[in-house]
This record gives sequence, C-alpha cells and structure tokens, in this order.
Amino acid sequence: MHDYLSDCLKRYPSLVTCENDIKYACDLIANSFRSECKLLICGNGGSSSDSGHIAGELLKNFCTKRRVDEAVRKMVGNDVADNLQGALPAISLPDMIAINSAYANDCNPHYCFAQLTYGLGKNRDTLLCISTSGNAKNVILAAIVAKAKNMNVIGLTGETGGNLAQHCDVCIKAPESETFKVQELHLPIYHTLCLMLEQIFFG
Repeated sequence: MHDYLSDCLKRYPSLVTCENDIKYACDLIANSFRSECKLLICGNGGSSSDSGHIAGELLKNFCTKRRVDEAVRKMVGNDVADNLQGALPAISLPDMIAINSAYANDCNPHYCFAQLTYGLGKNRDTLLCISTSGNAKNVILAAIVAKAKNMNVIGLTGETGGNLAQHCDVCIKAPESETFKVQELHLPIYHTLCLMLEQIFFG
C-alpha cells in the first residue's frame, strides 16, 4: 500500500511533510473497518463535495476489482453477486440533504454535523473532518462530539490545522494557505488514502 503513497509524494513533493500523518490516518480508518465500524466524513463547500467523492471511492471499485464475499454470493446467487462490488462503509454527512436542511431550519445550523455524528457515530468509528482553514465551526463541533463517543478523529486541513487540529488524533495539513491551493492538494491526499485502504482490504 505504501507504493501508492510513494507515487503520490513523487508527483506532489510538497506533501512529504504529510507522509507520516497519511500513514497514521490510513491505520485509524483501517482499524475501524476491521472492527466492523465505519467512516463518517464532513466538510463545507468544496470540502462537502470531497466528502461525497471519498465515500464514493470507498463504496465501490476504485482502481482494483473488488470481489464480493463468498458468503454473500451463496446467499444472493451469481446473477446478483456478479453485479455487486466489494465496499467499505463510508457515509458523507453533507449529502444527507433532508436531515441537514431540517436541522438547519429547526435548530442551530452550526450543529448539523454534530447531530449526525451523535446519531450515527459509535465507539471505534472514524470521523474525517475536512476544512481548508481548520476553523469551520460545524466541523469542529462534530469532532468534539466524535471524541465524546470514543471515535477516531482525522483532520484534513491547510498548513496551520486551525482550531480543528487540537480535536484530532491526527491532522493532515496540506502545506498551503490559500483555499483553492489547499483543495488542490486534498485531492491527491484522499485519493491516496482510498487507494491504500483498497489495497489493504481487496488487494
């Protein structure tokens, strides 16, 4: 799996400062999956789109053909199983439009992701918090709730980590400060994480 990380660092040499944090983040997420737990992901704006992108890469084939469990194949039959792909459990919180809009209308909208984390998160799950500044209030509140529920918390931020960093088990700090430049580095980081996880579970 480290071949994917080495390749990423060759193509984006500035990310060498993130190498150990990417490895640690991968380990945390992998341990959640091994424990039959899940990954929750949150972020705003472009980071909201990244949340859905990450979940999509984990819930179906990315770069490796993923076989369906043989136990499932026996239960559903070959016709169904041949049209399924191995999946890793990931939920993009911003994509839950109905509950997010209802909560924002009825309650304090800063707490939308915190509410979803409280409702969906459990012991040994992982929450991936994406914020280019590291200061998104709703993302930080979700991280606080996640820690209270004994979840792993990973930050994906810009170079300072902002206030989010103090609430994370590990914070991957893309070495840029301008929003669009941070976002440009977030893509190879999370693609690499997804590739590493796919290799662990389906390689």
